[in-house]
Amino acid sequence: MKILVCISHVPDTTSKISFTDNNTKFNNAGVQYIIGPYDEYALSKAIDLREAGGGSVTVINVGEADTEPTIRKALAIGADDAIRVNAFPKDANFVAEQIAAVAKSNTYDLILMGRESIDFNGGMVHGMVAELLGLPSISPIMKLEINGTTATMSKEIEGGKEVVECNFPFVAGCQEPIAEWKIPNMRGIMSAKSKPLAVLEPVASEEVVKLLNFETPKPKGACKMIDPATPEQLFDLLRNEAKII
Repeated sequence: MKILVCISHVPDTTSKISFTDNNTKFNNAGVQYIIGPYDEYALSKAIDLREAGGGSVTVINVGEADTEPTIRKALAIGADDAIRVNAFPKDANFVAEQIAAVAKSNTYDLILMGRESIDFNGGMVHGMVAELLGLPSISPIMKLEINGTTATMSKEIEGGKEVVECNFPFVAGCQEPIAEWKIPNMRGIMSAKSKPLAVLEPVASEEVVKLLNFETPKPKGACKMIDPATPEQLFDLLRNEAKII
C-alpha cells in the first residue's frame, strides 16, 4: 500500500504572532516551526498502517527551502521518502493543485492529511485535492481500519458518531485519537539525513484568492460586573455592545 501524507509547516502554538509590511506579511522573526499537529496524527497513522500491512509512506510539503527541517523531522518519525514542491503555499487552492499534480503522476492508495492546519484553520485542502483527483473525501476521521482494499472510518457528527466505508483510493483528513504521535529516536534522526527528498517545481495555478491584510485579535476588554438586582443590564450589554443576541 502506497500512502501519501501531506504535511504543513506551521508556527508552534507558543510563538508570538506579528505581521510586517502594513500587515500584509507574516513576521518569521523568532518563530519556531513544527509539523502541523493534525498532520502529525495523519503521519503516525500512515506509519502504523505500513508497519501492519507493508508498503511505503511518502510525505509531501508545499513550501520553500526553509521547510526542509520540518520535512526531515517527518522522515525521522518514520516516513520513507519526501517531496517538497518548491513554492510558497499562498492559499489552499494553490496547495491543493500542487498536491493533486504530484498524486496524478504517481499511484497512491491513500492520501492522508490533517483535518486543518493550525495557522489558517481553513480545513479545505483535503476536499479540494479529492475534487481535483475525482476521489472521495472523508474528514475529519478519528478511526481508520483497513481490510484489503476497503477502509472503515469513524467520524464525529452532531449528536453521535458516523461509520463510513470506502474503497481505495481516497483522501482523508485526520484528527485525534486516530493514532498516537511518534517521537523520533536517534536511529530515525540519523537515517532521515540520507532518505530521499525530491524537490519539484510547482505547476501553473490560477490565482483565485488575493490576500489583503492580516489582523490580530483585539485585546480583551475589562470585565464588566452586573448587579444581580438588575439583570436587564446584562441583556442590554449583550444585545447592544457585544451584539451576540
